[in-house]
Amino acid sequence: MKSVIIIGGSKGIGNAILNQLIDTHKVINLSRTAPSQQHTNLLHKNYNVLTDELPEIEAADALIYCPGSINLKPFSRLSIDEFKADFEINVLGAIKVIQHYLPVLRQGKNPSILLFSTVATKLGMPFHTSVAMAKSGVEGLVKSLGAELAPNVRINGIAPSVTDTELASKLLRNEKMIETITERHPLKKLLKPEEVAELAVFLISDKALAMSGQIFQMDNGIVTFKI
Repeated sequence: MKSVIIIGGSKGIGNAILNQLIDTHKVINLSRTAPSQQHTNLLHKNYNVLTDELPEIEAADALIYCPGSINLKPFSRLSIDEFKADFEINVLGAIKVIQHYLPVLRQGKNPSILLFSTVATKLGMPFHTSVAMAKSGVEGLVKSLGAELAPNVRINGIAPSVTDTELASKLLRNEKMIETITERHPLKKLLKPEEVAELAVFLISDKALAMSGQIFQMDNGIVTFKI
């Protein structure tokens, strides 16, 4: 049974990934709050990515870093501290975790790392400067680190469009906003966290051994198509 470290598996996409892995993998979840699930394969450790020291873990075959931010403001209203905060949670937090657990991962079976970006790195949108800046850093990390760790450790990223999670609740707070965002996507739907989780589970599996340094767009067509 493979062991997977999930950073941020108590909510949203991270929790959907945890839910899909828990019957067939040993899952070590690090987050500020415990997930609602209870399972013999689940070990939870309280962890705040911005303030806490990482716990020691003896064995792991995959690492999934889920923390992120959606800080949408006009550029003129974004402070330097807000840019720093978004960069810290999205990029520096991932670097901190990878550096800490890389020696453990190197000992794993077909080890892999998974990070999360956003379609906003490819599609210029107003009010997305801070999150696009931070997630572009994530994408650079995936590509450069993928080359550096080859052939022993794979690393990939998923770049979802708007996903129906608590993190995106401000964007989806009423039926009108949901309808507007849905209509902007050529496939006329919103992503569900379970859909993203299915791709995540595939990317850390032995079925994806030929894939590293890639950013996989889950965009419901908004980046790919002009319709």
